[in-house]
Amino acid sequence: MNGYVELVRSLGRNPDAFMRTVGLKAEFLKDPEMLIPRDAARELLEITARATQTEDFALRLAAQRKLSSLGPISLVLKEEATPRDGLDTLCRYLKLVNASLTIRVEDAGGVVIIREDLLPSPGLQMRQSVELAVGTMFQMLGELIGQDWQPLEVCFTHRPPKDLSPYRTFFRRSVRFNQEFNGLVCRASDLSKPRKAVDQVAAGFARKYLEAALGNRTESAQETCRQLILALLPGGACTAAEVARHLRIDRRTLHRRLEAEGLTFSGLLDHVRAELATHHLQGSDLRLGEIAELLGFSSPSSFSHWFQKSFGCSASQWSKRALVVAAPPH
Repeated sequence: MNGYVELVRSLGRNPDAFMRTVGLKAEFLKDPEMLIPRDAARELLEITARATQTEDFALRLAAQRKLSSLGPISLVLKEEATPRDGLDTLCRYLKLVNASLTIRVEDAGGVVIIREDLLPSPGLQMRQSVELAVGTMFQMLGELIGQDWQPLEVCFTHRPPKDLSPYRTFFRRSVRFNQEFNGLVCRASDLSKPRKAVDQVAAGFARKYLEAALGNRTESAQETCRQLILALLPGGACTAAEVARHLRIDRRTLHRRLEAEGLTFSGLLDHVRAELATHHLQGSDLRLGEIAELLGFSSPSSFSHWFQKSFGCSASQWSKRALVVAAPPH
């Protein structure tokens, strides 16, 4: 949330009032390395954007982001041989700065697809949080590649804003909404450009510190599985066996770890699917068949059957009710 206070004040509003609304104290933002509770940060961004009538609030916040905002990680990123190496390093240490964000980097011929997924928060809008994540990635790649760099595509799963011009200005190209993923599509050649190292000694010390911090970080089986489920669902191969394979354990060990936390794999899978389903139905104009595919269902009919069983109504009925609830009073 670096830069939040200054941005809100520049809009003529009191940031402390918004922070109190979500249970945050002003001193929380004084330490740039302090991690803020996920749901509070997401709600704060949404409340502020609505109250200030600034639909591109998250992009304005992202515009202030620099690699140095990442702390020790930035020292390592700047010394990597190529922007792609820096991107891979960011993925490795990401949990130290944002445990709810998952970044997947996919090679597809001459392009690289960077997918950014946020673990959903039941009942909370995430539009601003998603745009902040993608906007921040754009800013960081700009530092690693060069300030004149621009991606081939910028994609968001949610519906478009009323005014597209701030988005075109920020990303320096048209932005696509109602897409199947949030993130950027880049030229592989841009990410493979060699970079000049400046201070490898400082980077070496920073890397040792980060490795130690990563080793000391404990992660619950639920947290790990949720992130893998989120990543594997669109490919249609999200099974307990596949998750266990990614964790390099057998399926029975996975079930035991989840059982120790009072969970089952099927229950966790259904929970993540339910969160994603409501998120897409509320925030995008994707067709039901497209949502079914993103949730890993083999057909729209199997998605419909699951939705009816889980929510007690059809996806279309749920979507209509959600629109009525979200509609502003006359």
